[in-house]
Amino acid sequence: MLNTDPKHFLCRIEDGVATVSLDRPERKNPLTFDSYAELRDWFRDLHYDDTVKAVVFASNGGNFCSGGDVHDIIGPLTKMSMKELLAFTRMTGDLVKAMVNCGKPVIAAIDGICVGAGAIIAMASDIRIATPEAKTAFLFTRVGLAGCDMGACAILPRIIGQGRAAELLYTGRSMSAEEGHAWGFHNKLVAADELAGEAQSWAARIAAGPNFGHMMTKTMLAQEWSMSIEQAIEAEAQAQAICMQTADFERAYHAFVNKEKPLFEGD
Repeated sequence: MLNTDPKHFLCRIEDGVATVSLDRPERKNPLTFDSYAELRDWFRDLHYDDTVKAVVFASNGGNFCSGGDVHDIIGPLTKMSMKELLAFTRMTGDLVKAMVNCGKPVIAAIDGICVGAGAIIAMASDIRIATPEAKTAFLFTRVGLAGCDMGACAILPRIIGQGRAAELLYTGRSMSAEEGHAWGFHNKLVAADELAGEAQSWAARIAAGPNFGHMMTKTMLAQEWSMSIEQAIEAEAQAQAICMQTADFERAYHAFVNKEKPLFEGD
């Protein structure tokens, strides 16, 4: 069952929309070992929960996420063995895989600081809405690591292009909100006092749609990058044939015939 009362992040579920956010605003919402693991498990369980139709990963206190906590994560990592380090890096990657495979559209609502693993969470979301104050940085080379963290070298170029991704991953510099919007990382920029409402509006619109169809769309968006055009067309033919067996498809047909707005129920 989906954990509706997590210990290491905030979660609210209302009208088919789950809103989650990190809860350490005084430190710009860093991740800890515990919050990484609990978020990973929550997104894994989300795949099997039909009551949630969309997710908003929200900011808190004017910031999205400042990455891995320097004291709770970075310090301990310098003392770990290779086996322990690999267990940690695999666990962080599992969070991205859980988000990609959760079957529900995820909207990142980004304000202020969005760096390191926080930038990865935004990257792994389906849609990104940001404020003009949003600053996104893939900081890994700034702390002596490679830019290839949690799928960044695979996913980021698909969003903003190879050259721009290479620039951000090599330098670790901050991408402004305006750059992010121009480059296609952010879908929309809104004022800070409008961010929460805008993200909820997008989520509500998605939640009102055919969530089985949305699940299939998200699955195909993730899988077709490794397919040839021929394989992708065949996979989409099969996916669409499956969706044509749903009651939502029939509901949409009858609503169209009767000149009514379809009411989707997700089956």
